[in-house]
Amino acid sequence: MIVLLVALAASVATFIGGSFALRFRDKLHLILGFSAGAVAGVALFDLLPEAIDLGTKYHKAGTIAFFIACGFFGYLILDRLILLHTHEEDDTQTSVSRGSFSALALSTHSFLDGVALGVGFQASVALGVIITIAILTHDFSDGINTVNLVLKNGGHRKKALRWLLIDASAPVLGAASTLFFRIPESVLGLVIAVFVGTFLYLSASDLIPESHHRHPRALTTIMTLFGAGLLYLVVHLV
Repeated sequence: MIVLLVALAASVATFIGGSFALRFRDKLHLILGFSAGAVAGVALFDLLPEAIDLGTKYHKAGTIAFFIACGFFGYLILDRLILLHTHEEDDTQTSVSRGSFSALALSTHSFLDGVALGVGFQASVALGVIITIAILTHDFSDGINTVNLVLKNGGHRKKALRWLLIDASAPVLGAASTLFFRIPESVLGLVIAVFVGTFLYLSASDLIPESHHRHPRALTTIMTLFGAGLLYLVVHLV
């Protein structure tokens, strides 16, 4: 029961973050700047150490690096070949599809957050608490990022809200799924490594360029650094 309650708290944090992004759409470039830093911060300061801690118990460091590269270049391939990514302003359908795929990637990660939470509590209460802290620290930004990626790729407000609800419900579904099966810790470490690469690509290719597009670069850069710095402080000080 405690696992589901913690997962519900993560869902609430995600929804609050997404609602924040919907409310302040006129400041979207600043929120995108913050999100760029937050996504990179989650990958570098939260997911990467977790992937190393879990993965190196069973695999070499080079294997972890390989799976990070798979996440980065795998998303690049999907972005360039399958989604036919283009920066042309009239390519609305492709852009909308890309926003949906990006939101799906974040929702899948939120689902795995729930899975990690359930597996952590299966192993021990102490590990479950550590994973809980890590999840709660970045689920607020996950909600912001989900909404931002839909809106900035041509999606409308209702579509962004639908994806936000999916993302917010994902941790609960992930935690609930662990009541029926167990995921090996070694596999979970590699999966997290894949998401490190995916999030780094999202930050570098989507959010950072868009946050600087036709807006003052000094302030958006400050917001990007603030997003990364805030995630670093939260992860290391909480």
